Amino acid sequence: MKPTGIILIIIGLILTIFTSVSWFTKEKVVDLGPLEVSKDKQHSTNWSPLIGVAVIAVGGFVLYQSSKK
Repeated sequence: MKPTGIILIIIGLILTIFTSVSWFTKEKVVDLGPLEVSKDKQHSTNWSPLIGVAVIAVGGFVLYQSSKK
């Protein structure tokens, strides 16, 4: 259980520091036979830093419970 707690704490730190993820997809704008025009479309996902803090707390609890035994 100790490695699980450490992994949860690391994931929580990453979620707290980086509060959004962006990625691009190609979208077809014009398709005229052999001629294709496309553009990059940006997508993003945002979350609250409190989610990262909650994951850190769960990881700390798991780490605490594993060290009690």
